[in-house]
Amino acid sequence: MGFDPNSLTYNEAGLIPAIAQDAESGEVLMMAWMNAEAVARTLDTQRVTYWSRSRQSFWIKGESSGHVQELVDFRFDCDNDCLLVLVSQTGPACHTNRRSCFYTAVRDGKEVELMAPMA
Repeated sequence: MGFDPNSLTYNEAGLIPAIAQDAESGEVLMMAWMNAEAVARTLDTQRVTYWSRSRQSFWIKGESSGHVQELVDFRFDCDNDCLLVLVSQTGPACHTNRRSCFYTAVRDGKEVELMAPMA
């Protein structure tokens, strides 16, 4: 018997947060949303598939940009309400063309940009 995506705990919109982490370096790359079908598609194809809240449609990471996320490992937390997808990332993960979406920090009370867009 296989894993049932419906065993996860989704919010009132039927979504669950998914954190993408580079499987090799451990770097946190991005956070996006999945629904049960996106979870099933991700596990079936090994290509990370998210649910776009703004477009109300599925999007396979890298489908248009070429910045693909290949699934290495699929995990969920102790409450079954948050996902961690360990990925092999090709190119930048962020739509701003940065390696990670987490490129801004607060240091000494000031906003600091930690990385520039990739060339």
